[in-house]
Formats: sequence, C-alpha cells, structure tokens
Amino acid sequence: MPELPEVETIRRDLGKEIVGRKVRSVDVSGARSVRRHADPEEFRARLQGRTVASVRRSGKYLLADLDSGDILVVHLGMSGQLLRVVSPKEPVARHTHVIISFAGAGQVRFVDPRTFGELFVTAPGDVADAVPELAHLGFDPLDDVLSWGVFGQRLTARRVALKTLLTDQRFVAGIGNIYADEILFAAGLRFDRRSDTLSVQEIRRLYRSMVETLSDAVKHRGSSLADEQYRDLYGEVGDYQGQHQVYDRAGQACRRCRHPISRVKVAGRSTYYCERCQV
Repeated sequence: MPELPEVETIRRDLGKEIVGRKVRSVDVSGARSVRRHADPEEFRARLQGRTVASVRRSGKYLLADLDSGDILVVHLGMSGQLLRVVSPKEPVARHTHVIISFAGAGQVRFVDPRTFGELFVTAPGDVADAVPELAHLGFDPLDDVLSWGVFGQRLTARRVALKTLLTDQRFVAGIGNIYADEILFAAGLRFDRRSDTLSVQEIRRLYRSMVETLSDAVKHRGSSLADEQYRDLYGEVGDYQGQHQVYDRAGQACRRCRHPISRVKVAGRSTYYCERCQV
C-alpha cells in the first residue's frame, strides 16, 4: 500500500496539474471504485462541472476541494494508481475504473487491479463519518512540527513496541511497513523495543530519523518495489527503493556494519532490521 511519501508525491503532482481546472466529464466503468455512492451517476453528478480549488493530503488519503464546497476523497488502497494522461486518445490501461476529463485537455485515470481503492465525493461535514479514521489521525510528520518534549511524552505514554506505534495511524499519520523499518534503522532502534524505554537521546534520534527519512523519500518520489505497482501521476516508478537500508534486503549485507539483514514475521507482516546496528 502506498505510504505517506508516495501519496505526498502524487498530491504535489496533482496540485500542479489539476488545481484551477474544471471537470468536463466523468466516466465510470467500475462501480466498486465509487462504491460509497448509490450508483456511478451520483458520483458523476457531484463531480462533473466542478473546478478543483486545492488538493490536500490527510494521512494516506487525498482530498481535492471543489468549488461547490464538496470534497473528492481518494484512497489508493493496495494497488490504486492515479495517472495523468495528456490526450484522451491514449490507450486505456487494463483495470482503469474511473476517467476524469478536464476542460481544455487532459485526463486523470484511476487504475486499480485489486479494487481496494476508492473515490467518492462528500460534503466537508460528512468526511469524518465516511472515513472515521481521518478524525482520529495522529500528527503528520511532514506538516506538523512537535517539540522533543511533546513527542517524547506521547511516545513514552503508549508503552508498546516501536514499530507497532509508528504504524498506528492514531499516533502518527501515514507511516506503514516500509518506512517504519527504514526509520527504525536510521534511528538505530529495534522494531520490538518498547516506546517507554527510550532515553532522551534516543527519542530525539527517532524523531529526527522519522522526519529525515520521509522527507528524503518524497524527494526521491517514493518507493516502487519489485512489482512496480506504485507509479506517480506521470506513470513513472519511484526512486527511493534504491536507498532502502533494510526493507526487502533480507540476507544482504547491512550497508553500515556488513552484518546480514534479518527478516522476521510480526503480526503476519515482514519486518527487516540489522541485529547489530539496532538495539
């Protein structure tokens, strides 16, 4: 699933491409992708003819503010892609479920092989009811600045394993399996280290590693793994996977100490770490 760096990359691209543009037409070929609406026509009616005023990110969700006051909410799910297409004559890729055409020229196509992603239009006051987790998101590590003291208080109050805490959207928004492993390696901390056992120096190191890792991943336009499922708005793969220190590198030499990277299963998901560098 795309995490904060991938979603933020797409948000920035959308900000350049569709803000101020009017939706000319909406075509829906996959009703599941707009499943929150009674039927595709309802989705089409609330979006067609509207102008995009701004594009925001909330955790792993994209929110496009429309001139009608409504909000177009997009969640990419496990395999969703938003692709910018210059000409409507370009071949339509398999698994394309929604095509949004803009006045003048250009389209944004929603492609989703596994159909866990979705798009829906709702009133601002109804967003929290439609997506309850958005009302309970933790701080955003790129947009919200916390002092060391506040971060430390929140961290030590939870008393759980660090990876569990980093991937808890109620604590910090947008981090998933990939970046939790990369952040913890950068901080020199084990995935199963309890959050209430960290020293002041370790707390500062963790916070700095989190901000720096995510910022660097956005600069590299996110991570595309072996399946290259993640693509940016222009259909290009990300570049940050080449910077991964531990994720998906089991058995390979640690780039810091040369010890083989370990892989364990935690709650059914793979965790990668260095036994020597992380304590």
